Amino acid sequence: MRSGSSSSDFDLNPDVVLPAGRKLRPAGVLAPIHQVDGRLELLLTKRSSALKHHPGQIAFPGGKQDEGDADVIAAALREAEEEIGLPRDIVDVLGVLPTHETVTSFDVTPVIAFVRDTFEIKPEPGEVEEVFSVPLDHVLDPGNYLVQSRRWRGTRRHYFVVPYGPYYIWGATARMLRAWSNQMTL
Repeated sequence: MRSGSSSSDFDLNPDVVLPAGRKLRPAGVLAPIHQVDGRLELLLTKRSSALKHHPGQIAFPGGKQDEGDADVIAAALREAEEEIGLPRDIVDVLGVLPTHETVTSFDVTPVIAFVRDTFEIKPEPGEVEEVFSVPLDHVLDPGNYLVQSRRWRGTRRHYFVVPYGPYYIWGATARMLRAWSNQMTL
């Protein structure tokens, strides 16, 4: 593991040389669980295809910790409200997962939360193309994860995926979900 993170985008790519003296920026993402027809589901977003970074990728709502945020939990809650319209007052934070270092130099803390009431999902059009749910038991089953690879910046990069229907959940989001699934099986 690198820089105190419990996992990173580099775990499957040990030959990657990271720049000396790089600084990781704190970020928080929300893993909002809600109940649908008696089963637990996880809300995820598909990022806008117009975004400069990670367009069209599946992600948790969340982002970097701003100066006004008390901590990464506050950042995750603020970003979820901005990105998908999730009111903070109907969210119960259940805990956090170990941090995850990304290729974009963020140290991301996944915040697990339960959404105790219904709300109107309002995707922020500049950031979010779609909000959807996946069954929580699907992403918490380690048997649903695969390792795939592609060429990136001239080298072959390996990463986790956990496909669900038409959604290709991969990269940092899949890595964080896989870490969560591994904790559930301990």
